[in-house]
Amino acid sequence: MASDLNSRKSLADFRHDALSETASTNSECLERARAGDAGNLWVTAGRQTGGRGRRGRPWVSERGNLYASLLLIDPAPVNRLGSLPLAVAVAVHQAVRSVLPVAAEPVEVKWPNDILIGRKKTCGILIEGEALPDGRHALVIGIGINVSVMPENPHYPVTCLHEHGTTVSPEELFAHLYASMAETLTVWNSGKGIREVTARWREVACGIGEKITVNLPDRSISGHFVGIDDNGLLMLDTGDGKILPIAAGDVFFNR
Repeated sequence: MASDLNSRKSLADFRHDALSETASTNSECLERARAGDAGNLWVTAGRQTGGRGRRGRPWVSERGNLYASLLLIDPAPVNRLGSLPLAVAVAVHQAVRSVLPVAAEPVEVKWPNDILIGRKKTCGILIEGEALPDGRHALVIGIGINVSVMPENPHYPVTCLHEHGTTVSPEELFAHLYASMAETLTVWNSGKGIREVTARWREVACGIGEKITVNLPDRSISGHFVGIDDNGLLMLDTGDGKILPIAAGDVFFNR
């Protein structure tokens, strides 16, 4: 893999292509990577016809919300990429919080990178990677934020920003995200800034100390959410004297 992403990222290091409509901003970024794009490219769309979430779930993408993907090329060595979802969540949280009134309900991050307002989901993040024929590695950060439209979600209660006292447009929100992502990627520093990133993540985390259920591909596990370790793994106290580290899963809060 190529050398680390330049640790100092400024707004001038990134490009932005705004599309009216596309099948998927993530797919668009991957296609451009295959065609030789150098990365640090944002692609946004007013509407997606084939948006997708984690585990292949469809992501309804009608006009009125923000659909954005950031293409990075060789952002970090493979053994440091595990902390990137936490950095992305911190950046998106900062952007969302900055456009809401001070008195709005709490804006929190649900592990690893869903953004909640008042415990309702307003943002999903999908990170995808692909090895390119020329030896480079493409990584795409896809971000969908409910600004004015709330597609139904069978898994979680949902909300949108306009329900919480802001009239921000998708374009205005993206300007905040553009800036916060550049700053957070500088802090992340190709994975070398993981301790600062995890510290920021813990400050805005949802549910630490609470009882949760984590759905894994083959089973569900319940316990108390102890927090995350310095690599971003969820630490689950299952009550049998052991703390179980979890790398990936869907978290549900027990009520």
